[in-house]
Amino acid sequence: MHPPPTRPQRPSRAAPPRTPRPRSLMAGGQAEQGSISIWIATAGLVMIILVGLAVDLGGQVHAQQYARDIAAQAARAGGQQLQASLAVRGLAVQADPGPAVAAARDYLAAADVTGTASLRGGDTVIVTTTATYDTTFLGLIGINQLTVTGAAESRIARTLGGVER
Repeated sequence: MHPPPTRPQRPSRAAPPRTPRPRSLMAGGQAEQGSISIWIATAGLVMIILVGLAVDLGGQVHAQQYARDIAAQAARAGGQQLQASLAVRGLAVQADPGPAVAAARDYLAAADVTGTASLRGGDTVIVTTTATYDTTFLGLIGINQLTVTGAAESRIARTLGGVER
């Protein structure tokens, strides 16, 4: 005999495979509550620090350019103080030592920049400057001033037709 006919089996209704859920959805959403706030606060603080560094380091660069410019202008002012008797006769072009150094120092004093001025070889005025930049943001971590320096030389030369003589 034959076995009794069987009904075709229905596919089982097993639950579909589970996909892992993010931790924030587990346990009632309590696992990471507020974590985005901490991230935003930290990122905001880092951005403020970076902007502060950009402002203060940019200010330092500007102060250094200023110190170099003042040194160059003071050297130029000193280089204009010539020994007139030699220059008028066309014999030599040399700086008058006392007035050249005094003119450079006077220029530094008028610009309210500290520095030194000296004469080398009778025809070169050398000026060095020192200035400070008062920080805006770096003061929050104890750096209140940044020191900058500048240096320049002015060499006196006699030219005729664009050629040094």
